[in-house]
Parts: sequence; structure tokens; C-alpha cells
Amino acid sequence: MKSDLITSTQSTDILSAAFLIPNVGAPFVIGLAVGYFSKKMLRLALFVGGGAIVLMFVSEYYGFFTVSDASLQHATNVAIETAQSSGNFLVNRLSSITGKGVSSVAGFYCGLKMG
Repeated sequence: MKSDLITSTQSTDILSAAFLIPNVGAPFVIGLAVGYFSKKMLRLALFVGGGAIVLMFVSEYYGFFTVSDASLQHATNVAIETAQSSGNFLVNRLSSITGKGVSSVAGFYCGLKMG
């Protein structure tokens, strides 16, 4: 009788490790990893993109070709829209991991801060 009471109490205790680890801890870690990776890849993309823009400016200076400011701004706007849509996709996907999705999205934002 006493063991049934303990088992019953553990299954309804929301502060127990058996409830918190799969429902809060694991989604948080998944979101943390995705956020950290996203931030690192964004930094790498900005580094490579900035290098490409500098190379274009240098080639324009030496007369290899000309760079239109309007086309450069258009390419930047397209890149920004792509980054925003991929960020929204990641947040939507992470929010579907658990019922509420709060811990995975919180982990994602923490990963972005850490990265």
C-alpha cells in the first residue's frame, strides 16, 4: 500500500526529476544547441559575406567591374528576409517539441545569447 502511494505521488509530482528531465530539461538542451549553432553559423555567414563585399569593392577600385549600390542593397534585403524566415522556422519547429514548447524556445534564445 505504501509503495503504491509513493508511485502515485511521483507520477503526479511536477517537480520530480522523472517529470522535469524529459519535459523541460531535454527540450531546453535541444533548443540551446540549435540556438548556439545558429548564432555561430550566422557569424560565419556574415564574415564570408563581408569578405565577399570587400573583395567586390577592391575589384571595383582596380577597375575590374562596377558594383551597383541598388543591387547590393537588394541582395542584402533578400539575405535578411532569408535569415528571418529560417529563424522563424527554427522557433516554430522547436515550439512543437513539447506540448507547450516553452523550454525549447527558451533554450534557443539562451543559445543565441551564448553563441
